[in-house]
Amino acid sequence: MTPADLAELLRSTAARVITDRGLDVHVLPERLTLERPRNPEHGDYATNVAMQVAKRIGTSPRELAGWIAEALSDSADISTVEVAGPGFLNIRLEPNAQGKIVAAILQAGSHYGSGNEYSDRTVNLEFVSANPTGPIHLGGTRWAAAGDSLGRLLEAQGAKVTREYYFNDHGAQIDRFARSLEAAAVGAPTPDDGYAGEYIMEIAGSILAERPEVLELPAEERHEIFRSFGVGMMFEHIKRTLHEFGTDFDVYFHENSLFASGAVERAVADLKENGNLYENEGAWWLRSTAYGDDKDRVVIKSDGNAAYIAGDIAYLRDKHERGFGLCIYMLGADHHGYIARLKAAAAALGYDPDSVEVLIGQMVNLVRDGKPIRMSKRAGTVITLDDLVEAIGVDAARYALTRTSFDSGLDIDLELWASASNENPVYYVQYAHARLCSIARNAADLGVVAASPEFGLLTHDREGDLIRTLGEFPAVVKSAALLREPHRVARYLEDLAGAYHRFYDKCRVLPQGDESPAGIHSARLALCHATRQVLSNGLALLGVSAPERM
Repeated sequence: MTPADLAELLRSTAARVITDRGLDVHVLPERLTLERPRNPEHGDYATNVAMQVAKRIGTSPRELAGWIAEALSDSADISTVEVAGPGFLNIRLEPNAQGKIVAAILQAGSHYGSGNEYSDRTVNLEFVSANPTGPIHLGGTRWAAAGDSLGRLLEAQGAKVTREYYFNDHGAQIDRFARSLEAAAVGAPTPDDGYAGEYIMEIAGSILAERPEVLELPAEERHEIFRSFGVGMMFEHIKRTLHEFGTDFDVYFHENSLFASGAVERAVADLKENGNLYENEGAWWLRSTAYGDDKDRVVIKSDGNAAYIAGDIAYLRDKHERGFGLCIYMLGADHHGYIARLKAAAAALGYDPDSVEVLIGQMVNLVRDGKPIRMSKRAGTVITLDDLVEAIGVDAARYALTRTSFDSGLDIDLELWASASNENPVYYVQYAHARLCSIARNAADLGVVAASPEFGLLTHDREGDLIRTLGEFPAVVKSAALLREPHRVARYLEDLAGAYHRFYDKCRVLPQGDESPAGIHSARLALCHATRQVLSNGLALLGVSAPERM
C-alpha cells in the first residue's frame, strides 16, 4: 500500500463514517494529509483529518477520530490505528501491505515516480541563454543543471517540454565582442568595455588561421568577419560544453532572427493597433502599468531604434504562436524586473499572463581552503562551467548545483565535492547505488533470487523505514515539479541513501557460510532491488549517473 493508496483509503473511510451518521461529508478535503511520525513508536503514518473537520460537522476531533479508527481497523492492510492527543490518528500497516510498495516499484521500473499532473501541458523551458561572448559562467552553469533537471521533472509529470536556448546575438555586446577579437588579432590592448581572457586570443587566432587576409580588408568588412566568425565559434563552444555537461537543447533560437524576419516590427504594429503602445516624447511606450508592472516601458526609443524589450515581446509572441501554453524563463539574479514586464507583455498581446513564469536564480561561488575563488585562468574575469567540471567532475557539479534551491545563494566547497567520502552528498548517494549493485552481483553468485518474495517477512523497523521512504518518491517528484524545486529530489535521495545504509547495517541480505537461501533473503533482495531502482530514477531526474561500481 503506497502513501497515495493509504490516503485514498483514509478519505473513503472518513467519508463513509461521516455519511453513515448523517453529517455533512462536503467538509472533507479532496486530498488528505499523511505524515511519517518522527518517533516510530507513533506508527507508520499519522493524520490530523479529524482535527481538520470535526468542528464543522458538529462533533469533537477525538470522537471523529475514534469512529474513523474503528472503521479503518476492518481493512486487511491495516495493523493498528490509535487515537492520540487531541485527535491524531496513528496508523500502522501490515507488513504485506507495505511490501506492495516494493512490488509496485519493481513492476514500474524506470517509470516509478512518474505522474500525469501535466499531461495536458506544452511547456517552453528557456534557460542558460548566455550571450555568445564568452564561456558559460557559474550562474549559467547553475541554470544548465537546474533547468535541465526541471525539464526532466516536468516530463516525469507528463508535460511535453521543449528546452530552448535564446542566443542574444543582436546588439551592443556583440559589437564589443567583435572589437575585442580585432584588438587581440593585432596585438592591441583590450578595449575598455571589451572582453578579455585566453579564449579571446584563441578565437582571434582561429579566425586569422581561417581568414588570413582579414586584417587587410576594409574596417567594416573586417569587423563583420570577426563578429560572424567569433559568434559562430563561441556558439559552437557553448553548445559543446553544455552537451558534455549533459544538457542539450531542442531549440537554439537566435535573437537576431526576430529582427531579420520582421517579427519585432509586426509585434510593435499589433500593439499600436490594439492601443497598448502609445507615443510620448518621440518614443513608443508599452502600457505595462495597466497590467501590473511598476512603470510603462519604452519599446521604440526616440531615435527609432528598438529597446531590448521589443525583442522580448516578439519572442514571447513567437512562443505562443508555436503552441506553448506555458513559457518558463529561468533568469539571473539581476532580472527581477522581468517578472512583471513579461507578464504585462503577455497580457498586452492578448495572452493569459499566467502563461508566463519567471524563475530567478541567485549567485554561485567556488571555495577552496575556505577562501573564495575569483578568477578563471581561461576566461580572465569569471569562473566558468569548464573550471567547475575540471575541479569536481560533471556528476558532482550537477548535483551540487541542484541540491540547493536556486533562489538561494550557493557556495561550492571544491575539496568537499571532489572527496570520496560520505560527507560528499553525491558520493554518499552514488555509493549506496553501487553497494546495491554489488549485492545484486553477489546474490547471483549465490543463487539467491527475488522471485515471489514474501513481503510479510519484512518486519524489522529498518525494513519498514526503508520501504516507507521508497513510498514517498512519487510525491517528492510531483512536488518538485509543481513547485519548480529540483533540490527536493536531491535531498530525498540523501534521505533514502541514509535509510538504506541503516537497513544494511542491521539486516543481513544474503546467506553466509553454509546457510541456505531462505524466504527472508529473497524478500530483502527484492527490497534492495527496489531501492536501487529508486536511487537510479532519482539520479536520472538530476542528470547524474548511477554507477554500478565505485
